[in-house]
Amino acid sequence: MLRICSKANRIFFNRYGIGFGGNIYFSPSPSLTAQTHSQASPQKIMVNRRRKPQKDDINVGSLEDALTLFDGMLHTCPLPSIVRFSQLLGKLVRMKHYSTVISFYRQLDLARIQTDAYALNILVNCFSHLKHMMPFSLSVLCKFVKFGYEMNTITLNTLVKGFLLEGKTDEAQECYRKLIAQGCNPDLITYNTLLNGFCKVGNTLAAIQLLREMEKKSCKPDIVSYNTIIDGLCKDGLVVAAVNIFSEMVRRGVVPDVITYTTLIHGASFVLVDMLGKEGEAIEAQRMIDIMIQRGIRPDEVTYNSLMDGYYLRGEIDEARMVFDMTRKDCICSLHGYNILINGYCKSKRIEEALGLFQEMSSKGLTPDVVTYTTLIGGLCAVGRTHAAQELLLEMQANGQLPNTQTYATLLDGLCNHGQLEEAMALFQDMEEKKLPLSLQPNVKTYTIMIHGLLTGGLVGEAINLFSEMKGSGCPPNSCTYNLMIRGLVLNREISRGVEFTNEMVKKGFSADASTFELFVNMISNGELDPSLQPVIRKDL
Repeated sequence: MLRICSKANRIFFNRYGIGFGGNIYFSPSPSLTAQTHSQASPQKIMVNRRRKPQKDDINVGSLEDALTLFDGMLHTCPLPSIVRFSQLLGKLVRMKHYSTVISFYRQLDLARIQTDAYALNILVNCFSHLKHMMPFSLSVLCKFVKFGYEMNTITLNTLVKGFLLEGKTDEAQECYRKLIAQGCNPDLITYNTLLNGFCKVGNTLAAIQLLREMEKKSCKPDIVSYNTIIDGLCKDGLVVAAVNIFSEMVRRGVVPDVITYTTLIHGASFVLVDMLGKEGEAIEAQRMIDIMIQRGIRPDEVTYNSLMDGYYLRGEIDEARMVFDMTRKDCICSLHGYNILINGYCKSKRIEEALGLFQEMSSKGLTPDVVTYTTLIGGLCAVGRTHAAQELLLEMQANGQLPNTQTYATLLDGLCNHGQLEEAMALFQDMEEKKLPLSLQPNVKTYTIMIHGLLTGGLVGEAINLFSEMKGSGCPPNSCTYNLMIRGLVLNREISRGVEFTNEMVKKGFSADASTFELFVNMISNGELDPSLQPVIRKDL
């Protein structure tokens, strides 16, 4: 495959008035590069443009029949017209033998049989139906330019559909704009194909913009156009916007059909279930789903997840599990569904059931994400299994999932709550080495425990830095934090700093607790305190 660089591509297409972004690829085979009928007269080209319809009496029942017939046609003298060959190619396209059609086209090229616009459109269609072959579809446009054929609506529709089949909505839109600028007239199929493509990827805004463009032109939206956008809006949960489009459609004289009403009912039902689920109204959400099923509306996985959320908010994890099992019967469970139930089990401290679901995920072809791991780490810490939580963090990293700040904060909090200060400090240092933004900070209790651990280990500077970081993070120290800090500084012979923190504590409205007060009293009694500081301390205490 020869690669034509983007610069050369722009020069070529700009010369002929056609501009496409990106790279264009050409096949090295003669099928796309041979000089076919380079001396053809303009009159011959005009005849090809206005070819007369011929009776289609070609009958092929299988690929083998087509191969035999094509070989016979190539050896006929004189050769049949391109119309006859195109009829055969068209039948193969309807049989979805796209690669065979491309191979036949190459042989026509080698036989120096000049193709016409109809045959070229067939070739574009075949490339468009094969994966990752859209660059070849674009390269066929060179043939249109070379022979002076006009690219028509069929060419436009075929290219747009090809890009959308590969999920390339931006390229489809660019192709549409470029060919429109070259005089191709879009029809209803063009617009509806684009509308469907936009809505499938959730770009309903682009779909509505295209709808407005249609309304200004002679090609007006039909019921398919409106139904496509209404369906897209409903799937995005924008039911109000969908109803507005529906009202607009009726005002313009387009009569709704059963698909229109069914789509709106689906959308309203799903949104209502989602709303009820998020508010914890699981019973009402369940009733709504029952009504949907009675009316023939099949709930999807998103709807069931909303119901699971509702039961979870009510603390009814067993009911949520029943919905989960129901989901597995009616549709494929997603990662989100597993995460909801795992979270519910962890919050209920039913960690074994959560781990069971975690193990089940891999057998279902699902890869746990950072939410899954973080939830399980929190669940393990909640039941005191901090060692298992640390092992799960290592497993997470080994499987290519990078822990985020919430993951570290969850494990950090668990270690501190269980008095594992050494492990907590090692983890905290790991966070700092990775330069993780501490946007999800440990709480006051976690900070206080860590500061206490640092002071106990004689790491005064690190403790002061962490204290300052705590204040700047929107997590202000409380009375317990100040008292621990003061005692730690004094015991580490940083008495002047201890006095500074004492003054700051009093200004914040806190007072010394019994342990701090006793410490200073003993130091004064034993003469261990600088006499110049005694009046300040007595005043503050």
